[in-house]
Amino acid sequence: MSAKIDAPPLGPSAPSVTPATAPPLSAPLPGARHGRDPERAIKRGPSRLSPEQVAATQRDRLYDGLVHTVAEHGYADASVTDICRAAGVTRPAFYVHFDGKQDAFLATYRHGTDVMFRMMEHAYEQHEGWREATLAGLRVLLEVLASVPAFARMAVVEIEAVGPPARRQRAELLARFGRFFAEAPQPLGLPDPAARKTLVDTLVGGVYSTIYREVAAGREAGLPELLPVLAHFLFTPFLGPQHTGAAETGATPPAARAVAPCAPQQSKILKAVP
Repeated sequence: MSAKIDAPPLGPSAPSVTPATAPPLSAPLPGARHGRDPERAIKRGPSRLSPEQVAATQRDRLYDGLVHTVAEHGYADASVTDICRAAGVTRPAFYVHFDGKQDAFLATYRHGTDVMFRMMEHAYEQHEGWREATLAGLRVLLEVLASVPAFARMAVVEIEAVGPPARRQRAELLARFGRFFAEAPQPLGLPDPAARKTLVDTLVGGVYSTIYREVAAGREAGLPELLPVLAHFLFTPFLGPQHTGAAETGATPPAARAVAPCAPQQSKILKAVP
């Protein structure tokens, strides 16, 4: 029986919901493509797309355009005009979808983190046992962020410049990671449920802080190399240092790493290595 992630949450700030309509596993992570990708050009004529298809294509292209623009220029210096130019979408069309730059950023962040979370859930569900399942999810997180560095920079670093609404969304995202600990053993020496909750929040925050440090320094490509250290950090409070299996958690060779759909090495999508 594979690991499950629908166990009861771990407290008030634990994840409360999964999006009502989770993105499909094949959904591209924003930034995995360029907004002006010719394959997504909106053609005129008898075979033109329906209004709904046009709107969906425009939105996807704006997601990509925003990620690349914000990653390159920073949120503060990225203008709506820059985003539209990168997406190949007009300003009037932009304002059909979003109220402004902040609204576009938040929508892109929500969609992108939902895509990321869905990929992690899938990896988690393929394994038996909490340790193996959690390791698989962590591996996907690190490898997919490395495969789309523009998204990593936009979502992890530039979110700091967006303001309180973005910080609230980030807090909600971090709380969702609590579900990956629902089947964890009782922490060693911490029988109090409130202490367990604090421990999980601390572990999630520690992993996030480490990822932030690497992305802020421009070392996104090296994120998968952090897997052994982060796995040891996550598992030791529950399993003890002698049972974390650090030797078994080495980073995956580049050719076998998971990548986001439409990112380079697309044929290696979600290749899980326990």
